[in-house]
Amino acid sequence: MAYTTINKSSDYFNTKLYTGNGSTNAQTGVGFQPDWVWLKGRSNTGSNKLMDAVRGSSSSLCSNNNNAAEGADYFSSFDSDGFTVATTSNDINANGQTYVGWNWKAGTTGSGTTGGSGTGKAYSYSVNTTSGFSIVTYTGNGSAGHTIPHHLGVAPKFIIVKSYSDNYNWTVYYGDPTDYLVLNATDATTDSNEVWNDTAPSSTVFTVGNRNSTNQNTATFVAYCFANVTGYCNIGSYTGNQNANGPFIYTGFKPAFILSKKIDGASDWYIFDSKREGYNIDNDTLLANQTNAESTTDYLDIFSNGYKVRTTDGDLNTNNGTYMYMAFAEAPFVGSNNQPATAR
Repeated sequence: MAYTTINKSSDYFNTKLYTGNGSTNAQTGVGFQPDWVWLKGRSNTGSNKLMDAVRGSSSSLCSNNNNAAEGADYFSSFDSDGFTVATTSNDINANGQTYVGWNWKAGTTGSGTTGGSGTGKAYSYSVNTTSGFSIVTYTGNGSAGHTIPHHLGVAPKFIIVKSYSDNYNWTVYYGDPTDYLVLNATDATTDSNEVWNDTAPSSTVFTVGNRNSTNQNTATFVAYCFANVTGYCNIGSYTGNQNANGPFIYTGFKPAFILSKKIDGASDWYIFDSKREGYNIDNDTLLANQTNAESTTDYLDIFSNGYKVRTTDGDLNTNNGTYMYMAFAEAPFVGSNNQPATAR
């Protein structure tokens, strides 16, 4: 049964829609003080802006490029029931334009010293073991086998790493320690023992090799780490059939947020959520690796226990193509006739 310890998913993840005003713009109704906020323009083109509480509200990153963190005051604060933007930037607050903010809660903070090979370095973190999410900032040491504590208590299935001091690509672990994906690019998965040191994460640490994008000596990095949590977060893969009656992906809950990428070929990174339009088949998409405005092309249906692909577009449904996804719940699907929330 897909029973979950999280009865109210919106205590840990929530989507907030808002309209820009070109000035200080406080957003409430998130339901918690977020620790990671991802903002994207809907009606206009603009960068994806990502802020987290460990690095601080004034330090934004863009998932659609490899730039180091920007010091501009794009984001004012993480608030008790939302966040405040305080800028005229077209990216997140142009007057009259519409935007979306995806919000995650971590919470418990701490710091320590990394381990493994080479010289240990200081790191800081914020973690929520209930929802399987942590934010970790660390300093690279340039030595293969550098181990970074993630504090989840279980092995993460999905990790996004970005240097916020240098212009290195966003590097993504999706369950295969021998390969990696690039969040700011369309590239297929690439084999390398320099990124994750060909070492799967354990229940306590993830391991990086000597690649600059995850472990350049003295560079600073942020890692967003996610674990599968039954009934709340489901990370897995599916196989396409290039049919408009596409594959059904069982998650064990109604998805509030879906991130999807083709693994074995070039494709964009697709983001869907249940609040923009929010009805089948009109679940509009945004792209993590592009500045595009919201697309109204119909791609999928969102159901109470998963989602179904409704397109022959190769980015989501090539015949025998392999796709990874990460989904978070709007509502858990709990019942005696349910099966475990495992990936198909």
